[in-house]
Amino acid sequence: MVTSFSDFATGLSYSDLPDELLHILRRSFTDTIGVAAVGSTTQLSKISRKGALAMFGVGTAGASGMLMDGRRVSPAGAAMAGAFTIDSIDAHDGVTPCKGHAGSALFPALLAMADSEASQGRALDGRRFAEILAVGYEVSYRAGRTQHATCADYHTSGAWTAVGVATAGARMLGCTTEQIRHAAGIGEYHGPRSQMMRCIDFPTNVRDGVGWGAPSGVTAAYLAREGFTGAPALTCESNEAEEFWHDLGDAWRTVEDTHYKAYPCCRWAHPSLDAVADLMSENTLNHTEIEAVEIRTFHYATRLAGHAPQTLDDFSYAIAFPVAAMIVRGQVGVEELTEQSLRDPDILRISRATQLIEDDQYTKISTDKRWADVTLVLKDGRRFRSPPRSPRGDPDSPLTDAEISEKFHMLSDPVIGRDRALEIESLSSKFDTLGTSEFARLISLCTAST
Repeated sequence: MVTSFSDFATGLSYSDLPDELLHILRRSFTDTIGVAAVGSTTQLSKISRKGALAMFGVGTAGASGMLMDGRRVSPAGAAMAGAFTIDSIDAHDGVTPCKGHAGSALFPALLAMADSEASQGRALDGRRFAEILAVGYEVSYRAGRTQHATCADYHTSGAWTAVGVATAGARMLGCTTEQIRHAAGIGEYHGPRSQMMRCIDFPTNVRDGVGWGAPSGVTAAYLAREGFTGAPALTCESNEAEEFWHDLGDAWRTVEDTHYKAYPCCRWAHPSLDAVADLMSENTLNHTEIEAVEIRTFHYATRLAGHAPQTLDDFSYAIAFPVAAMIVRGQVGVEELTEQSLRDPDILRISRATQLIEDDQYTKISTDKRWADVTLVLKDGRRFRSPPRSPRGDPDSPLTDAEISEKFHMLSDPVIGRDRALEIESLSSKFDTLGTSEFARLISLCTAST
């Protein structure tokens, strides 16, 4: 099937969604809300929610609850606050070929719009939300691939998710095919063209750009509905984009490319984390035996800061410290995100003794996957080296549903309580089967204060 992205967006129906895609969307719903729960405890989330209250009052578009907050702002405001909240903990779903993340923008944006639609008597059911979410993921992934292939700079996920949010949001608002073209163009033009490596070299709250990509897409959808023009989106309709869109409707990039994180830090650190976990276990080692660590990996990964992180931003874009935490504690989870853990002398000793080595072969092959190997140097002179590794959670080495559930509860239970977490998990894992009242209940659980 050869179809334009705007025809795809308007014409997609629930019966077109394969079981494999629905499974991904359900997993991403649960996984992303778990990250939102723990993200709501961060200073970044608190700042962004205060900002949304200051700048994004409720207007004629309706009111939307901010994730894990309960207070109501405009859909754009809720999208911004929610995206920053999710992105504040680097544990959400991702897409390796685009070097980024879609769910961290799509869920806060589309849930905000769905909430505002319901506040005006136009409530969605789960089937309709699944159609819209599928459009958002597929357009985001393909726009992201196009952008990375045609733009010189490495832009954040906010740049291309703005296109996906705009397209899916316009579909939710009942826009015509031509209005959807304009929405995508507006989102692309006004979305953040932020430089990802700047935040990796100098970690701060700006993160992966989705905090502005999400509201840019939401705003684009509402503007297009009112007649604002902006087509064409070059990442969707240019001649250079054709190779990334020719199989739209036949193949699902969302199924082929979505990965899930086992650890709350940059994906580029994950092959090293998996490798060192196995080395410590297989050789029954204790952290007191470790003298030094050598990590061979691809170029971009060697630029990750973090031998002595001072903030969660530093931790998120680090390899040495998370690897040292795995060596010392055997885990990288919520406890490792605390101030106390960032000052742990045992972790810091090993982190400072960790060397990141650029490997030309890993740089060459780290396109659709990320590669690394780890050597542990012991105080007695022995050396243990792992085989080359790519991360668990990739489509060819997926996390199980049980692992996704365990991660969700690890992140959410301490923040929102076990009972609320269980209800969110139950509803989100079958969200596409919910009627309007049950789907409204799921939104309320996601937006209630913590």
